[in-house]
Amino acid sequence: MLRAARRVSLRPRPSLPRGSRQVNTDLTLDEPDVQEITWNDLQELRNDRRVLVNSMMQYGSDQQKDNTWTIRDGLHRPPSEPTLSALLACGAHFGHATQIMNPNFMPYAYGTRAGVTLIDMEHTLPLLRRAAKVTRAIAYEGGQIVFVGTRPDLRPIVEKAAARVGPLGYHVGERWLPGTLTNKFQMFGETTVETQKVVPDLVIILNPLANLNAVRECAVEHVPTIGIIDSNVDPRLVMYAIPANDESTRTAELICGILSMAARAGIDERGKVFHEFVDGLVPPSERVDPEIKIHDEDADLDQLRRVQVDAQGNEISEDYEDDDGEAYYEEESDNKHSVQ
Repeated sequence: MLRAARRVSLRPRPSLPRGSRQVNTDLTLDEPDVQEITWNDLQELRNDRRVLVNSMMQYGSDQQKDNTWTIRDGLHRPPSEPTLSALLACGAHFGHATQIMNPNFMPYAYGTRAGVTLIDMEHTLPLLRRAAKVTRAIAYEGGQIVFVGTRPDLRPIVEKAAARVGPLGYHVGERWLPGTLTNKFQMFGETTVETQKVVPDLVIILNPLANLNAVRECAVEHVPTIGIIDSNVDPRLVMYAIPANDESTRTAELICGILSMAARAGIDERGKVFHEFVDGLVPPSERVDPEIKIHDEDADLDQLRRVQVDAQGNEISEDYEDDDGEAYYEEESDNKHSVQ
């Protein structure tokens, strides 16, 4: 039995442009009702939110935007005290491959994972605190501190650290020139070496393997060194080793920032003790502030006299000598200067 064939219409359909859709224009869309919000409604919502936040504040955290550490704060706002969580957050526990681990680094290794040596932060934290105490003590005694970081990513770190320390801080960001300490007469000149101090009191090296010349020269000149030691480096290379990841920029920012903040604290403590010592020697009633005044009526540089004002506001004059060796003295009658 033959089935009846379906009739297929060969009439062509109207073609539409590519990318266009046929829309049914018979449907009508109802616009949603938009509720009007007045200024009073916004004020009420704000007050309700403030009441809710104040009522739940005692049950939540007190961290805000101003007191919460972020990644960008590693360079500009380093913490003053090292913490285990900060070291882990910056990746300081990642070492090198297990095959290239230095045998002397074994006491500072926590274990291995996926062929990578993991550094034990329980050893890094006390060693970092010890290095911070050493830096603070040297800065307290007025010692010069040099930060060395010769990689491109370490240059802004050492520059910021030296600027944070102040006049006692220096940095080397390009390259340590061989002979900087051992051949200082040729590097700085005989006059400079005799009149200025060119040997620092502490050198902090962020990448010791790339600055072996600096490590050797510091050892020859008996300059203490602090360095970030990775798993492929001998911890005995520097005097105060800090086991951490030396290839991480964030780790270098954290460690260098902590050491620079310790140096800044030592300098501030030194200034505070100095002022307390001066205040203890001189009673408040006898303190004087030297000032220099010129008589306008004379209008001559030779008519310069030195005046000191005591605590009661009275002027105290002193005799002095000018450049020619002639002595001047003050006449209390007419406040004129005469030559002896």
